[in-house]
Parts: sequence; C-alpha cells; structure tokens
Amino acid sequence: MSEIDETPYDVVAVGAHPDDVEIACGGTLAKLVNQGYRVAIVDLTDGEPTPLSPGPEVRLEEAKNAAKVLGVETRITLALPNRKLFDCFESRVELAKVFRRLRPRLVVGFGDKTPMASPDHWQAMQITEAAIFYSRLCKWEQYFDDLPVHTIEKQLYFRLAFEPATLDGYPGHFTEDISSTLEKKLESVKCYVTQFPESKGYVFDRVRAAAVVAGTAAGFSAGEVFVAPKPLGSDDLMKTMMLSS
Repeated sequence: MSEIDETPYDVVAVGAHPDDVEIACGGTLAKLVNQGYRVAIVDLTDGEPTPLSPGPEVRLEEAKNAAKVLGVETRITLALPNRKLFDCFESRVELAKVFRRLRPRLVVGFGDKTPMASPDHWQAMQITEAAIFYSRLCKWEQYFDDLPVHTIEKQLYFRLAFEPATLDGYPGHFTEDISSTLEKKLESVKCYVTQFPESKGYVFDRVRAAAVVAGTAAGFSAGEVFVAPKPLGSDDLMKTMMLSS
C-alpha cells in the first residue's frame, strides 16, 4: 500500500501484537475518537502463533472487533514476525512507510522493556523510534516507495497495564482521564478470546485495577499513564493545573 491517505491522522498507536494497544491505551484511543480525532492502530506482527489460537485469521478478526469497539476505523497489521521481531533496517522502513502514508501528528508506542513478558515489546519501541526519524528523512526515496517525507510532531510512550506506570529518566509523565471509556477499553480487550479465555479472567481485574489506581492518583475515576520523552510545556498554567486536578 503506497498511496498517501487523503486526510492526515491525528494519532497512530503502535503495538508489537494485537491486544498491546488495547491493554496500554485503549481508553485514551476511544476517548480521542469520541473527541473527533482521527486515530489509527498499527500492529507490527499478527501475534501468531500463540497457544490457544487456531491461526492468524482468528487473531486478525479479534483485532478488527477490538478496533471497532474503540471506534478506530483504521488498523494496519504489518507482516513482521511474531516472537522473532527485531529492530533492523527493514522493520524500520516498513513502519516508516506507514507513517508517511498516514501522516500522524502524534505517535504513541512502547517505552521500555517488559521483563518476563515478550521481548518483542522492547524491539517495537526501537523500531517505532527509528521509524519516526526515518519518516522525515529526505534523499532516501528509493527505500520508501517514493512516498513524500513526513515530520511527526510529537511522541509518547505508553505502559502496559501490568507494568509500572512510570519510567525513570524521562522528564514528563501524565495521566489521561478515561473515566468515560474504561468499559470500552475492557470490552476491547475481551475481544481477544484466544488470548484471555475464562481461565485468565483475572487479567480484566488487573487492567481495571491499574486504570483505577492511575486515575485515582490524578483525581479521576480511571486513567492511563503516558510518558513524554521530552519536557511537557504549557502556555496557560491555570488551565493546565485545573484540568489535572
């Protein structure tokens, strides 16, 4: 797919596998859609094979249903290999081509390793960061299907609900209020029946609890934490502080 999308996207969220984005920031994506922003999800792999899934077509259908729950109309699955995902030139280029096509203002993705979970997550972070840079590089058209360059304005890191909410060494952490979309977030995660059967019902309790803890700390009923790799600024101190209280 080498054609530029007619209308630029506001936000693109990047995960290693289908269900990563829903668990990390599904509530925020649903809220952005409700606010009228144009949102897309990119899964670097189809997440297969996995123990309980009969094949990639089932997982892709689950991903399609989850995006529908969130109100996200565009979901792209790249053909990079699950379990063998590595940050390499080819992977970077594939994602950068998507960025050049969709032309997002903001990209959200993994921000660190996830110990005792898939190493694909850490690779996804590195691929995403490189692809943001590659998206704006000129004089390299031969690698990008002659797609024009695109500069992404902002980048944020998300954290999986099972991971610590903060990251050391970064200047900006903030919590997005998802009180109105927490149930949609949970419904989207539940679309992944092959990943979260009844025997793993505790996962939904953990996702809900993480959202409640994060939100309560910021004065909301539920929240999702994001990390900014660069300092966050404000041109209206009172408005910023009143919205965050």
